[in-house]
Amino acid sequence: MTTTRIDRRMAKLKAEGRPALVTYFMGGDPDYETSLSIMKALPKAGSDIIELGMPFSDPMADGPAIQAAGLRALKAGQTLARTLEMAREFRAGDNDTPIVMMGYYNPIYIYGVDRFLTDAVASGIDGLIIVDLPPEMDAELCIPALKAGINFIRLISSNASDIRLKQQLGQASGFVYCVSTHGTTGLATPDPQKVRQLVRRIRAFTALPVCVGFGIKSADDVQTFGAIADGVVVGSEIVHAIARGVAMGSAAASVGAFVSDLGNAVRSVPRAPRIE
Repeated sequence: MTTTRIDRRMAKLKAEGRPALVTYFMGGDPDYETSLSIMKALPKAGSDIIELGMPFSDPMADGPAIQAAGLRALKAGQTLARTLEMAREFRAGDNDTPIVMMGYYNPIYIYGVDRFLTDAVASGIDGLIIVDLPPEMDAELCIPALKAGINFIRLISSNASDIRLKQQLGQASGFVYCVSTHGTTGLATPDPQKVRQLVRRIRAFTALPVCVGFGIKSADDVQTFGAIADGVVVGSEIVHAIARGVAMGSAAASVGAFVSDLGNAVRSVPRAPRIE
């Protein structure tokens, strides 16, 4: 693969000696225009990488907050095509911030893999996290995505054996998403020691950056886990901030204030030596 925006951004942050702040939101929540304004606000507030959620009717890995966001987006008419269009509109004003589309394979399968990858590249998409495509299905999307120049990012949980880790990381690129808790997103509280052990295990099999997600909720969490890994992912709490902002009539401002606190925290993480 050629170097992607994700590769360049992670290398830049490594040189700066700080972890990445990866922020997730659901495309189209609560509506297209509000969602686009939120997306544009994220880099200004301190987000280093944006995860753009693809709404789906049966989100098996998502907790209540993201499930509700996906339902709101679908009811507002959000589709995969409109999510790609959102990325394209964002990219017209920001050619540097990496965009990772996160979701499930069904909408992409229905859209058509070849068509999707062509449109994703044209929209400025840099990476994919597809929750329900294991390594055994790499020929479906992972390998075609890599050939198209799009990173394929794996979710890795603590119950994976060493053999499974090797399989999952074989075609991984961009960064590795370290799942800090069991269960769905946004519910359990991560145990720093267990996450530290998992990060160490992952790094034994790959030189890719490792970002920790699931259950990262606050600036304190960002500092705690940012000192362990190469980045932190915040999702459900941003979705909550969107819901609060919608109730007050200022979704983008609400998200911007919350992400700004996270951005300040990630930039003040005391960096320990890399754990090998």
